[in-house]
Amino acid sequence: MSQPNKPMIIKKYLYITLASIFVALGAVGIFLPLLPTTPFLLLSAYFYMNSSRKHLRWLLNHKYLGPYIKSYLSKERIPARLKARTITIMWLTMLSTIIFATDKTIVRIILFIIASAVTIHILSKKTKKE
Repeated sequence: MSQPNKPMIIKKYLYITLASIFVALGAVGIFLPLLPTTPFLLLSAYFYMNSSRKHLRWLLNHKYLGPYIKSYLSKERIPARLKARTITIMWLTMLSTIIFATDKTIVRIILFIIASAVTIHILSKKTKKE
């Protein structure tokens, strides 16, 4: 029985660490508009896929984080409830940031444009009937 070599073990734990950091950033991104949730979760899925099937299963089956990844990767229709929740949370956090976190007009305009573009992107995806 051969043992894995040290570089492979180091790579595995590095990937698990990176994936875990991206999961944390993605989770925070649900509430903070400046952090993109789905890209971080997709990165974490990639790193877990190449290091830990157990962690990947946990992520994909997670009650809150899993639907972001599954909907995006499957290219299936996105459930209407998930679309509505995503857009609602995004706009609540964006508007809170625009109103309370900055007094710079240019930053407010940029945040509004980002929120509008993300909303258009989400709404352009086909909707799955529940």
